[in-house]
Amino acid sequence: MESKNGEAMVLPRSHKPRAKAAAVPRPRDAGRTKAAILRAARDEFCAAGFNGARVDAIAARAKANKRLLYHYFGNKEALYSAVLLDAYQEIRRGERELKISQYDPVEAVDRIIRFTFRHFLANPWFPRLLSVENLQDAKFVRRIENLDDIRSPIVGELKEIIARGHASGVFRTDVDPMQLYISIISLCYFYVSNMKTLSVVFGRDLGEFALIQEREAQAVQMVLDYLRTRRT
Repeated sequence: MESKNGEAMVLPRSHKPRAKAAAVPRPRDAGRTKAAILRAARDEFCAAGFNGARVDAIAARAKANKRLLYHYFGNKEALYSAVLLDAYQEIRRGERELKISQYDPVEAVDRIIRFTFRHFLANPWFPRLLSVENLQDAKFVRRIENLDDIRSPIVGELKEIIARGHASGVFRTDVDPMQLYISIISLCYFYVSNMKTLSVVFGRDLGEFALIQEREAQAVQMVLDYLRTRRT
């Protein structure tokens, strides 16, 4: 372009036409998307129950396209089953990582109880999810193809721990490992699942660190005292 005196005119930088940048498609991270959908579904099922949960709400929580949700998981029932299985597998991985057989009987039981209590405490959604499934009469748990995926290895390990404890003169032997494990779960589960209502009833914040520590210590002591008690 020329000026009035015939010299070439240089346009200011801001006036130069800009080429449109080509849109660069973002690569899809299937693993991350599926994990986000699972977390969102878990939160929605825990908050609204199975019947009250909505696929639209899950997709919104996950910030994911609803079509992707159906693509990865199928339907609402299949997604709920995936959430349930993932929750069970998570705690079972933690139990296996304890490698509890390497410890003496007393310490082994101590570690089992503390792990269980802390897992519920760190994942308060887990007791809520279990409550949702119990309201379904365990319908979806029954459908899990490989039930070994959700069975706790702790029950078998407790049998061996009790035997070692008896051989060393520490534990009684008339203990059903399954019943003992249920007792351990109960001591840990109830405090976490009912923390809000119990705090109101007793007028104390059971979420306080000192009270949580006290509860964990008492759970350990109660189980160990039972195991040490001799039948008359």
